Amino acid sequence: MVRGKALKFGDTIGVVAPASPTPKERVKLAQEQLEVLGFKVKMGKSCYAARGYLSGSDKSRAEDLNQMFMDPAVDGIMCLRGGYGTPKILNLLDYNMIRNNPKVFIGYSDITTIHTAIQQKCELITFHGPMASSDLADGIDDFSKNSLLKAVMQPEPMGDIQNPHGEVVQCLKEGKAEGQLIGGNLALIAATMGTPYEINTKGKILFLEDIGEEPYRVDRMLTQLALAGKFEDAAGIILGDWNDCEPKNPLESLSLIEVFEEILLPYQKPTVLNFKIGHCTPKITVPIGVNALLDAGQRKLIITEAAVQ
Repeated sequence: MVRGKALKFGDTIGVVAPASPTPKERVKLAQEQLEVLGFKVKMGKSCYAARGYLSGSDKSRAEDLNQMFMDPAVDGIMCLRGGYGTPKILNLLDYNMIRNNPKVFIGYSDITTIHTAIQQKCELITFHGPMASSDLADGIDDFSKNSLLKAVMQPEPMGDIQNPHGEVVQCLKEGKAEGQLIGGNLALIAATMGTPYEINTKGKILFLEDIGEEPYRVDRMLTQLALAGKFEDAAGIILGDWNDCEPKNPLESLSLIEVFEEILLPYQKPTVLNFKIGHCTPKITVPIGVNALLDAGQRKLIITEAAVQ
């Protein structure tokens, strides 16, 4: 795998908006909070653009991201927010250039498709972590901040990934799995099935998370992955945070845990639930594409490979 250089305080972080738009006042707050963290900031043109539910045209959003990777003055890249739109720019990204200019790249939610594309086409390790407007603009909590900085600033394996205090990881199926850590938002992973950007789970540890999806919708998307062989191929499964995914009418719905057990347990893969990866506060930053060990019985995720150099 290709690694970007470890960030240090005083480095320049480029901020891009490859998905939905953000009010200008929050763009300003996002920049200010990144500066409070100790970084210089270069805001991309897409951060100030709006075209309906998109932060500018597909071409302009892709160009903004390509330019941040090309710019030698930019040391790392953070997305402004998620929302909608990243699948529309996947064919417009310059993957050869990105591979030749490896940098820390951070985001989650709709950014999942970019993570998967970069990981598979460029073999570049990226980071499923906080975004400038969504998480930093109002001030970031200490746990999330420390997890982010450890992930992108320390050129050694992150080791044992710790949940926030009081959040208990649950074991759904015991066992150990070793492999590359991949994944992200379930809805985006499901949306890329049958495309050139379909996720490859062969021998890998797959983590999934989502927000605002009722159990029947989670069921539908997990079933899509199951029919595509993604769980059969995977070495292990991590179910992250499922914010606001409870049924609106529990009497007429399966519970989320019933959905997980019904669809995933038949594969007999080491499986855990409730690592705080996803649309949650506090949140864990995890590198995508690194080697990791999942010990489901001990409820441990251990990153065994450095994510930056």
